[in-house]
Amino acid sequence: MSRSQAEWRGTTVLAVVRDGVVAMGGDGQVSLGDVVVKHGAQKVRTMRDGAVLAGYAGAAADALALFERLEARLDEYSGNLPRAAVELVKQWRTDRVLRHLDALLLVADRENVLLVSGRGELIRPDDDVLGIGSGGAYAEAAARALLAHTQMGAEEICRAAMEIAARLCIYTNDRIVVHTLE
Repeated sequence: MSRSQAEWRGTTVLAVVRDGVVAMGGDGQVSLGDVVVKHGAQKVRTMRDGAVLAGYAGAAADALALFERLEARLDEYSGNLPRAAVELVKQWRTDRVLRHLDALLLVADRENVLLVSGRGELIRPDDDVLGIGSGGAYAEAAARALLAHTQMGAEEICRAAMEIAARLCIYTNDRIVVHTLE
């Protein structure tokens, strides 16, 4: 398979909430087929002057276009993340250009952790732990175990769970960036 036909792969993004602290972490690996083409990608960022965290899995350019739209919706709805996310999902599903964007978003503020997709999903997990991307399930499982069996804080759990995912998922590396909201 040539590089032009190979599939872009690789992302792990995880959100963890504990004791009022929200942590979101992402790895840095981007793979094209079976080749790592970037080690230090930034998949998690802050929005709305640090009040919202956002991470993505999928095509970076598509995710960045969606981040811009989410930020506009956050401004429009005075920082109300659930309302902004609902409006983004509606726009994403109905706009003929946007519906072809290939990304999955994980967004959080101090009260909400949400999964947002172009297929119409807007999911709030039952227990404020959620992972997306190729290593998302590994990171999420590790975070759940750490939450249940340690007293570690949200940032520590997020980082440790991401490190575990990096050891298991070949599309996840250990160049982890974690942002927090306290």
